[in-house]
Amino acid sequence: MVLSILGNYLDTGPDIWEILLRMTLTAVFVGVIGIERQLRQKIAGVTTHLMVAFGACGIAILQDALYYDALNTAIDLASQNINVALQIQRQRVIAQVVTGVGFLGAGTILKTRNGIYGLTTAATLWLASMIGLCFGMGAYTVGIVISLFSLIFLTVIRKVLSKTALKHIESPEIIGSERVDD
Repeated sequence: MVLSILGNYLDTGPDIWEILLRMTLTAVFVGVIGIERQLRQKIAGVTTHLMVAFGACGIAILQDALYYDALNTAIDLASQNINVALQIQRQRVIAQVVTGVGFLGAGTILKTRNGIYGLTTAATLWLASMIGLCFGMGAYTVGIVISLFSLIFLTVIRKVLSKTALKHIESPEIIGSERVDD
């Protein structure tokens, strides 16, 4: 009974277990990135990263289901000797997510007299959406590799750079409260 309610509303596309797998992988891998941001007390933490990633993953799952539904509809019509010209552009959903999350990320970037802050947070939000898209479209290996590399960039590489002249400049605790020398 419960599984019939949770079943896919389309006859094709990912089933409930596949959807749960995709969402779980998104939660785990993006959650780790969000936790790293939260521990550094950045403006976008684990919740924001997960919301962005889950939205992207959900859109990708829906796109996947609609893709297979369109293919099956074309096959059904062709079996009835009805000529069909089918144009499926799966990349459009990716383009729309990139644009939308880019706008969201722009809201985390702050420019003051002493510098620009929030660029890494904006980048990790954008990256979270890409990871969500990867898992949502079933590209598990790509999603895992992107997640692992981004975590390495955010932690290990930052520690290595801190021991060189290329140190990361920390954002002020409260943006706008920093001392400005005219």
